[in-house]
Amino acid sequence: MTTLAKTLQSDKGDIRLSTRKQPFNLLRWFSLISMAVIGTVAVALGSVSTKFVITESVQRDALLTSQFIQAIASAEVRHVSIPNVRTMGELLDPRKDKDFPEVDPMARANARGEFLDHVEHLPDVILANIYAPDRMVIWSTNPALMGTTIHADQDLDQAFNAKTPVSASYHDVDKSRMEQKFVTPPEYIFIENYIPLFDADGDKVTAMVEIYKEPQDLINRMERGLVMIWLATALGGVLIYLGLYWIVRRAAILLAQQQKQLITNETFVALGEMSSAVAHSLRNPLATIRSSAELALEFDSGPAHKNINDIIGQVDRMSKWVRELLQSLRPLSDEAEPVNLVATLHDSLSAYELQITKGRISVVFEPKETPMVLSQQVQLTQILNSLLANALEAMDEGGTLTITLEPAGADGVCVVVGDTGKGMTVEQRAMAFRPFFTTKQGGLGVGLVLVKRIMERFGGTVALDSREGEGTHVRLSFKLIP
Repeated sequence: MTTLAKTLQSDKGDIRLSTRKQPFNLLRWFSLISMAVIGTVAVALGSVSTKFVITESVQRDALLTSQFIQAIASAEVRHVSIPNVRTMGELLDPRKDKDFPEVDPMARANARGEFLDHVEHLPDVILANIYAPDRMVIWSTNPALMGTTIHADQDLDQAFNAKTPVSASYHDVDKSRMEQKFVTPPEYIFIENYIPLFDADGDKVTAMVEIYKEPQDLINRMERGLVMIWLATALGGVLIYLGLYWIVRRAAILLAQQQKQLITNETFVALGEMSSAVAHSLRNPLATIRSSAELALEFDSGPAHKNINDIIGQVDRMSKWVRELLQSLRPLSDEAEPVNLVATLHDSLSAYELQITKGRISVVFEPKETPMVLSQQVQLTQILNSLLANALEAMDEGGTLTITLEPAGADGVCVVVGDTGKGMTVEQRAMAFRPFFTTKQGGLGVGLVLVKRIMERFGGTVALDSREGEGTHVRLSFKLIP
């Protein structure tokens, strides 16, 4: 029964882990939503612009056609001498010829013929019809339509009733409309224009001219305009998306860095509070143990002498751990100062001269310049001492310590500290800058953490490259003093 309960409890824990909400991915959701919004807006703008261009182009062509037809009608009336005839609309219906017995039928036919010839030979015309007020086709470029009466044509009725030009554009021939019987079918888009002709008073529509046009030049210009509109819309949408994506990506990176830094700071605060309490609690007992051991050395020179020295050595090592721990968790000052990098390197090497000699380690350090970097003397010394100590401890059987200076752009310099020691594995390299991780026997694991904190505090960086059995190279990048 106990085993079953444990199994059920474990399964519940797995379910809770699997159903835990994933963190909100700002960049992914922005990419999807912004792409959808920008794409929708771009398509809508393109569609509106396309419709506007087509409508305006058709309306402009219709206006020009209407003005041209009415101008021709007025000019032809002025050129003929027929009594009691004041407008061309009064001449177009042959059925009314008998209403003017005093008018020479030949003169009336000639005037009408001149006007109809102009209409027939208008540019881009594929069909032209003229309607009487009773909707009968009194003339057409397609003879089969003459004498046909058109019923239930909404555009024709609107033009007669509203007494204004009416235009429309089509892509396909409407076979249900009797008047759309083209001798030469249109290839792409064609425009239908209804142009009213009035009597002398301008109150009554005496005839309606219907013009079907397929203006190739206008169509070509419209096609080029539509291509430019859609290209500009697509390019604008892409540029807006890329610009916003770059901004949000930068913001997401900064947020991730700040979140990571916040977690690190919270970790250091918690570790600092805990470590400070532990360290301060250990200091007094350690001091008491060491004092007691030193006192015991004065009164004992027998077999316990070696054990007492071991006690003192272990107490000193623990005291060193306490100092390193408190130092690594101490807040760093932001006040930078010019520091002579080469001089500080020489001072650190001098401090480890005895250890270098005893370890049979050769040093390669031949600087050609003495750059002034942005840092703090005490903290820079602490960085270099930590790196040198790690390098020397890694070469317990001798080796070569190499220190080189390399330029890092126009305003930086790099210090590379390399050794020929044991090196690190891939897993160890990934954990190198984490607090309390160490590969040394008896190490505390705060040295590289402190190095990283100090370098980043003054605008620098630290990078580590290590190969197992080949050695380790640590690269410190500093900013130069302008």
